[in-house]
Amino acid sequence: MNLSVVIPLLNEDESLTELHKWIVNVMQEHRFSYEILFIDDGSSDNSWNIISELSRKDPSVRGIRFLRNFGKSQALHAGFKAAMGDVVITMDADLQDNPEEIPELYDMIVTEKYDLVSGWKKKRFDSILFKNLPSKLFNWAARKTSGVQLNDFNCGLKAYRKEVIKTIEVSGEMHRYIPVLAKNAGFGVIGEKVVQHQARKYGKTKFGMERFINGFLDLITIWFVSKFGKRPMHLFGAWGVVMFIIGFGFSVYLGIDKLFINKTGRLITDRPQFFIALTAMLLGTQLFLAGFLGEIVIRSKTNGNRYSIAEEIEPLQTAR
Repeated sequence: MNLSVVIPLLNEDESLTELHKWIVNVMQEHRFSYEILFIDDGSSDNSWNIISELSRKDPSVRGIRFLRNFGKSQALHAGFKAAMGDVVITMDADLQDNPEEIPELYDMIVTEKYDLVSGWKKKRFDSILFKNLPSKLFNWAARKTSGVQLNDFNCGLKAYRKEVIKTIEVSGEMHRYIPVLAKNAGFGVIGEKVVQHQARKYGKTKFGMERFINGFLDLITIWFVSKFGKRPMHLFGAWGVVMFIIGFGFSVYLGIDKLFINKTGRLITDRPQFFIALTAMLLGTQLFLAGFLGEIVIRSKTNGNRYSIAEEIEPLQTAR
C-alpha cells in the first residue's frame, strides 16, 4: 500500500464527508493505493456515524473510536499503530489542510528519501494576536531548544516513512514534537514544505491559548528527556555530588575551626556555616537519590499511552 492517511478528529461531523471526497479524488487522480484512517477522539456529535457510513460505501476507509476524549497524541499513536501504508500522511479533519499537497509530500519521502516532511503554513488565516504571534514565539523556542530547524512544528499536515511512525511513541501531548522525537530516535533526514492553509469552513477550533502554555511546558520536558532521559543520574547525580561536597567541605571547616582554632568560640550550631553545610548535604543526598530512582524507573518503564477503544472498523477488502 502506498499511503495511509491518518486523521485524528473531535466533533468534526460537518467536514468529514467533504474531506473524504476531496482525499479520494486526489488519490484516484494519482493512482495511489491507499487507506483513510479516521481516529474519533471521543466525539459527542455525529462524527462516528458518518465514519461508519463512509466505511460501508468505501472499503478504503477505516475507523477507530475512543471511549472518551484522550487527546491528539493518543489518537495519532493509535493511528500510527494501525497504519499499513509505506508512507503515512497525517492531517486535521477541519478542512484547513489541503489534500492536494499529499502527492508532493509522498514524492519527497519516496524519491528524495526524507524520513519526515513537515508542512509549513507560511500564510495563515488565523488570528494574528491569539494564534500567529504565539505560534511564531513557540516555534522559535522549539527550534532553539531542539536543534530541529522547522518553521511550523504544530502543522498537522506531515508525511512519514513507515519506519518512523512504527519506531517513535507519541504520548502525553507530544504530538507537537514528533519531528524532535524522530530526530532523537535516529531519523535525521527531516524536511519542510510550504503548504496551503485553508480558512476554517465549519465549527470552531478545539484549541485555546492554553495549548501554547502546555506546548512550552512540553518543550521543557522533551528537552530534558532528550538530553538526560536515558541517563538521569548524569544530571541529578552530578549535582548531588557537587552539593554534597560543598556541604561536607563546610562541615570539615567547622570541625577544624572548633577543634584547633576557635575552641572557646560560639557553638557550631550558632554559626551560619552550619546551616549551609546541613542544607547542602541534604540537597546533595536527595538529588543523588532522585537520579538513582530515575534510573530504576527507566529500566522498568511501561508504555505511557493510555486510551480505551470503543469500536474499530477494519478494511472490508484490500484498499484501492
